[in-house]
Amino acid sequence: MTAQSGKDLLVKVDMDGNGVFETLAGLRATRLSFNAEQVDVTSLESAGGWRELLTGGGVKSAAIAGSGVFRDAATDERARQIFFDGATPRFQVVIPDFGIVAGPFQITGIEYAGSHDGEATYEVSMASAGALIFTAI
Repeated sequence: MTAQSGKDLLVKVDMDGNGVFETLAGLRATRLSFNAEQVDVTSLESAGGWRELLTGGGVKSAAIAGSGVFRDAATDERARQIFFDGATPRFQVVIPDFGIVAGPFQITGIEYAGSHDGEATYEVSMASAGALIFTAI
């Protein structure tokens, strides 16, 4: 696998609930992280006193974060509405030459910033809100 351009890591939102996905406007940086909680089942009988973890136990989660230039596009409006409604629509994260992670996410934070001599920027953070599906491309 060769090096990939960061601009090709895309975060897309379902615009109307019918599977019409559009890239969130203005994003310059994106990040997708996966987490799995541990379930410790260590006991006095654990071999050599080593910790033991329950296979397949714990809660899995994913988080998406992005930042970019505020454009006041249709996707910006959709993200704001999702946040204020507390909705959990489907999102897609396109990882170039690897795959697409798709599923419901809740927007947990939106921040807007700007200085008098620069562009208006925004940051968005999202948390998974259900089962995610990975599709290789």
